[in-house]
Amino acid sequence: MSAVTRQAVEACLRQFTDPHLNQDPVSAGCLREVDIQGERLSVRLELGYAAGLFKSGWAQMLQMALENLPGVSAAQVQVDVQIAAHAGAGQVPALAGVKNIIAVASGKGGVGKSTTAANLALALAREGARVGMLDADIYGPSQGLMFGIAEGTRPQVREQKYFVPLQAHGVQVMSMAFLADDNTPMVWRGPMVSGALIQLITQTAWDELDYLVVDMPPGTGDIQLTLAQKVPVSGSVIVTTPQDIALLDARKGIEMFRKVHIPVLGVVENMAVHICSNCGHAEHLFGEGGGEKLAAQYAVDLLASLPLSMAIRMQCDGGRPTTIADPESQIAMLYQQMARTVGARLSQLSQAGVPSISVSDD
Repeated sequence: MSAVTRQAVEACLRQFTDPHLNQDPVSAGCLREVDIQGERLSVRLELGYAAGLFKSGWAQMLQMALENLPGVSAAQVQVDVQIAAHAGAGQVPALAGVKNIIAVASGKGGVGKSTTAANLALALAREGARVGMLDADIYGPSQGLMFGIAEGTRPQVREQKYFVPLQAHGVQVMSMAFLADDNTPMVWRGPMVSGALIQLITQTAWDELDYLVVDMPPGTGDIQLTLAQKVPVSGSVIVTTPQDIALLDARKGIEMFRKVHIPVLGVVENMAVHICSNCGHAEHLFGEGGGEKLAAQYAVDLLASLPLSMAIRMQCDGGRPTTIADPESQIAMLYQQMARTVGARLSQLSQAGVPSISVSDD
């Protein structure tokens, strides 16, 4: 029986594609160690994205393949996770402990952006990451409700200048809703809103985060530009529905992020299909295939295509979004897949490097 070689091990691993990186583990640079002791083989991989619910199954699949190699009697595959910091991390002292900032945005309201942001944050936390949620929608903050934080709850203050984010479902949460009455509208002009956002960002004591998810207000106005100028955003996620009007505004959102050199990690399509709870009939109430076409047009991922579901709405309104309210459901699995893919795209950007952020007035 011929002795196994590292070349044979790598050739075996190259036959398998990581579904989140769209590469085999060798080409993706995940292979860290290969230890061959006679007929016994030990391999260690390292993923650059949160993958707590994926890595054991991935390790088992690769182990079975390696044990079928000639000359191998037993194989052990270890998959570790090491999330790297974005190239711009540390530029803002208050965010020194935040590795990656993900902006979740939409061109218009009513497309499920905040619901997507909440489930993205919770899904990343379920994958084992340290996650924060910043509700940057100053005019209409909703993350306090979605995370089940009681009305009137206020954050503690540290050293008389830092807000301590509230904890909910394993996520650090900060919102303007925690600093004002829920029934009081923010009747502010643009500069005041931008100033409030900067205060929230720079005066929140985030505790060593792998990912900070930022729920942006809809549109392409002051807050979006302020965030791009003042915060080292790692990447953005665009949320839309299949409706033509929503897609038109989503394109504007993508173009805005491109203009300020923030990578678009992908598109999330909400309300893609409605399935009747009585008869099971499926209808595309807002059109069909719009998110897929938008993603293809800009050469980005369609991160998820989610149904128009009463359960999603009820669970978010009840303070327990789908990802934790029904973690084994098909919809929750779509959110988990979305979260891993977002993390994977960020890991690829951190390896390739990204350009510095600049904003022009034209």
